[in-house]
Amino acid sequence: MTPEDQEERQPLLGPPGSSIPRGRGVFVAAFAAALGPLSFGFALGYSSPAIPSLRRTAPPALRLDDASASWFGAIVTLGAAAGGLLGGWLVDRAGRKFSLLFCTVPFVAGFEVITSAQDVWMLLGGRFLTGLACGIASLVAPVYISEIAYPAIRGLLGSCVQLMVVTGILLAYLAGLFLEWRWLAVLGCVPPTLMLLLMCCMPETPRFLLTQHKHQEAMAALQFLWGSEQGWQEPPAGDEQQGFHLAQLRQPGVYKPFLIGVSLMAFQQLSGINAVMFYAETIFEKAKFKDSNLASVIVGVIQVLLTAVAALIMDRAGRRLLLVLSGMIMVLSASTFGAYFKLAQGGPNNSSHMDFFSMPISLEHLGTSAGLAWLAVGSMCIFIAGFALGWGPIPWLLMSEIFPLHVKGVATGVCVLTNWLMAFLVTKEFSSLMELLRPYGAFWLASAFCCFSILFTVFCVPETKGKTLEQITAQFEGR
Repeated sequence: MTPEDQEERQPLLGPPGSSIPRGRGVFVAAFAAALGPLSFGFALGYSSPAIPSLRRTAPPALRLDDASASWFGAIVTLGAAAGGLLGGWLVDRAGRKFSLLFCTVPFVAGFEVITSAQDVWMLLGGRFLTGLACGIASLVAPVYISEIAYPAIRGLLGSCVQLMVVTGILLAYLAGLFLEWRWLAVLGCVPPTLMLLLMCCMPETPRFLLTQHKHQEAMAALQFLWGSEQGWQEPPAGDEQQGFHLAQLRQPGVYKPFLIGVSLMAFQQLSGINAVMFYAETIFEKAKFKDSNLASVIVGVIQVLLTAVAALIMDRAGRRLLLVLSGMIMVLSASTFGAYFKLAQGGPNNSSHMDFFSMPISLEHLGTSAGLAWLAVGSMCIFIAGFALGWGPIPWLLMSEIFPLHVKGVATGVCVLTNWLMAFLVTKEFSSLMELLRPYGAFWLASAFCCFSILFTVFCVPETKGKTLEQITAQFEGR
C-alpha cells in the first residue's frame, strides 16, 4: 500500500497538517458510554411527571403525600452520593468499562422495583437504586470518555456527557405527557439496556490497560479508537500502580486539581440552579401558561440546545472563557430573579411579607400580574441557558481531565460525592434559607456565589483546551 493510499484510508484528525489519523471507533465508544448519562438524566427527570401521576392514578397504598413526594424526588441525590463513592472504588479496581457495565444493573433493577411497587417504601427503594446508578454513571462516563478521546475532540465528547443528561431529562418530560408512572418506569429501562449491549463490544481505555501492564491490549484498543497509534502519549511509567495515599495530598500535582475539582462541584450547586428549577412550573403558571408540563418541556429544550452549543464550541472557546461567560449570565439573571421577588413583595413595609414564612413558599402569596411574572420567566430562562453554556457541562469535563491517573478514582469519587451532597442540601434546605433571608435575599445570595465562581475561575482554574491529559498533569506538577 502506497503512502497516498494510507492517507486516503485514514484521514487526518484535528487541524490541517496534523499527523494523527481519525478513527471512528472513538465516537462509537463515546456514544455507548454516554448512554449512562442519558439514563442518569431520565432518572432525574422521572420524578417531575411521575409524582403528579402517582397522586392521580396510583392505588391508595402508593399515593404520595407532601412528605413522601419530597423524599421521592430527593432520595435520588443520596443514592447518587453513595454511588459516587462506590464508583470511585470500582473505576480503579475493576476498570472503566466494567464500571459502566455494572451501573446498568441498579438502573434496570431500580426501575423494575418502581414498576412492581406495592407500597411507598418500594417506590423509595427503587429511586435509591436508580440514584446509586446515577452516581456511578456520573463519575465513570466522563473518565472513560476523557481517556479514549484525543485532545482535539476531548471537549466536544466530554461536553456530550451533560448534553445526554439534559436530553434524558427532556425525554422523561416528553414521555410523561403520554405515559403514566408505571410505563414511564418501563421506558427508563431502555437506555441502560442499550448501553449494556453496546459497551460489551467496546474496549477498555488504553490508559487503564497500561496500568494493568496489558500493553498489547492497550495498543489494540488504541487502534480501534483512533485508527492508529500515532499521536498517543503513554502515561509516565511508575505512577499508574502507586494508588492513593494521604501523603500525596502534599504534592501540588494532587492537591491543586483536588481543590479545583471539589470547588467547581460546590460552586455548580451553590449557583441556585436547583432552586430555579424548583420554581419553574409555578413561574410559568403566573405567566398564564395553562399546562405546567409543557413548561417543563420548554425548560428541557432550553437546556438541551444551549448544552449542545457549549459542546460544539468547547474546543475552540476553551473551558475558562465559557465558565466566565456562563457565570456572568447567571449573576445578572439570578439578580433579576431576586428583584422579581422583591417587586412582587411590594416593598419592605408590605404587611403581607410574613406570608413568606409559611413554608413551602408559593408564588400564590405574591399576587403578581402577568407582566411581572414574565420578568421572572425571562430571567429564569436566561439563567438556565447560562448554566447550560458553562457551569452545567464544564465541571464534569474538568473533573475527568485534571487528575493524575494514580489518584483519579478516589479524587473523582470525592468530587461526585461533593456534588450530590451539595445538591441534596441545597434542595432540602433552600426553603429554610428563604425563611431566613426572604426569597429575594436567597436568590441574591445565589448571585453572589456566581460572582465568587467567576473569580475562582479567573484565578484558579487552568485552561485544558488542546492539551493531553499528561500535559495537564505536568502543568500542575510544574514540569
